[in-house]
Amino acid sequence: MSEKHVLALSGGVGGAKLAAGLAAVLAPEDLTIVVNTGDDFEHLGLTICPDIDSVTYALAGLNDTQRGWGVKDESWQAMAMLKDLGEADWFNLGDRDMGMHIARSWRLRAGDTLSAVTARLTRKLGIASAIVPMSDAPLRTQVGTADGWLDFQRYFVAEQCRPVATAIRFDTGPAGAAPSPAFAQALAREDLGAIVVCPSNPYLSVDPILAVNGVRELLAARKVPLVAVSPLVGGTALKGPLAKLLSELGQPVSNQAIAAHYGDLLDHLIIDESDAADAGGLRETGLSVTVTGTVMCDAGDRERLARVALSAARIETG
Repeated sequence: MSEKHVLALSGGVGGAKLAAGLAAVLAPEDLTIVVNTGDDFEHLGLTICPDIDSVTYALAGLNDTQRGWGVKDESWQAMAMLKDLGEADWFNLGDRDMGMHIARSWRLRAGDTLSAVTARLTRKLGIASAIVPMSDAPLRTQVGTADGWLDFQRYFVAEQCRPVATAIRFDTGPAGAAPSPAFAQALAREDLGAIVVCPSNPYLSVDPILAVNGVRELLAARKVPLVAVSPLVGGTALKGPLAKLLSELGQPVSNQAIAAHYGDLLDHLIIDESDAADAGGLRETGLSVTVTGTVMCDAGDRERLARVALSAARIETG
């Protein structure tokens, strides 16, 4: 058991893999996983939380590792019926996955917070580690394009990231979005030992977490290491639009760009062995760097990388 608490910040698929690795090597009471909710949206009357579900399915052993998202052993009868009925079918919902969305949606409408609903659903799936939303208030990621602003899922799923991105913003409304109670508590813990940023898209998955009221300031004032695992492998992204997005926003597709984006928040960057040539230049900026394999194909890979990240943060594991 670690003597220090670890706060992990995660997006969806890539982040979920490392989150599962951290949960496997740390005692449940030593880990809080805060998940991006900027991707959340309402669809067919349901509240969809893609990143929370990716992390939940990964920790519960329910994730479809072949498809890369959703639930394994899925069926699609409800979606087929919805299509026959003329309803929107651009966002695919499997039958088992839909059960999650139904359970979440009616409890939210009954007045429960997203934190409370997430805690209940993860417990029911046998997950002991804390998976918490970054905020109980809406904070929605939007991508600027030549045709105007697109909500994230419209850009990511419906448009398949084809529009050229010109900017990214986070719609929080006039009051902003406060950290969820468990997120705020984790940031304030006296035994907080490290913050681990999972290998998620910095712009689309991590920046929304940093956009929550006060979070960036609290992280800037922290007294513990912040370690990030780069989402780039071999100078590109394994999945998702990160490489395209970096280019469109005028940034090089490189670990240097990842480090520069996090700026003074970052103490230590873990990069893939295929990008070992980047290490020297990164270290010249004063950044600590670990070079290791960051591709996670199975549980062994996830746990090994989790231990590397914790070692970089000077957190001991059993």
